[in-house]
Amino acid sequence: MHRFSLAETFVCIDGEETRAGTFAVFLRFPGCNLQCGFCNTAWANAADTPVTEMTTQQLVAYVQKTGVRNVTLTGGEPLLQPQIETLITVLGALGYSVEIETNGSVVLDSFAALAFRPNFTMDYKLLGIGMESHMRTENFALLQVRDAVKFVVGSVTDLERVTEILRTYALTAHCTVFFSPVFGSIVPKDIVAYMIEHQLSDVRLQLQLHKYIWDPQKRGV
Repeated sequence: MHRFSLAETFVCIDGEETRAGTFAVFLRFPGCNLQCGFCNTAWANAADTPVTEMTTQQLVAYVQKTGVRNVTLTGGEPLLQPQIETLITVLGALGYSVEIETNGSVVLDSFAALAFRPNFTMDYKLLGIGMESHMRTENFALLQVRDAVKFVVGSVTDLERVTEILRTYALTAHCTVFFSPVFGSIVPKDIVAYMIEHQLSDVRLQLQLHKYIWDPQKRGV
């Protein structure tokens, strides 16, 4: 019987993306294939991170016990987990709304083809972060209206690059697009000013609610 490694499990409001402000059960998986300097959860990617081993059945039982219908699989990078498709399918079959927070480097076609398709929030890391070469732009064609792309921006240069990407792929025509500031690197009002100047009326500014409610380094939120 397959066992998943979990860095943490908890119930909290969703601090970002399309379900921001609503309750979700978070299943955080350790490990990531990227090394982003701004990473909120670098601790979960360390080789010596303490983990709890749980089977699919145990995870489902935990989710059911919470009484919350939204489930967020996060990390790290959750889609690197062996047999994660099984967990997604089981939760979907039970009527749960499953959200995948993915770092933009994993090809989504096999996950988008599941019988119980999850919702995707795909990060896009820009050149200033040093990870843009890992981004899989072919995923853009798989995204639907219930999915989102989150551009993590830390400067006006990042915003200019995002504007170029939006024009190239017409992303706002078929999914939600967020600008999410690197916490402490750019003032949100400067992002708003840029959006107004460039008439980006189909883009949403996203602030990480949990970092304003709790200490930015707090776990389990």
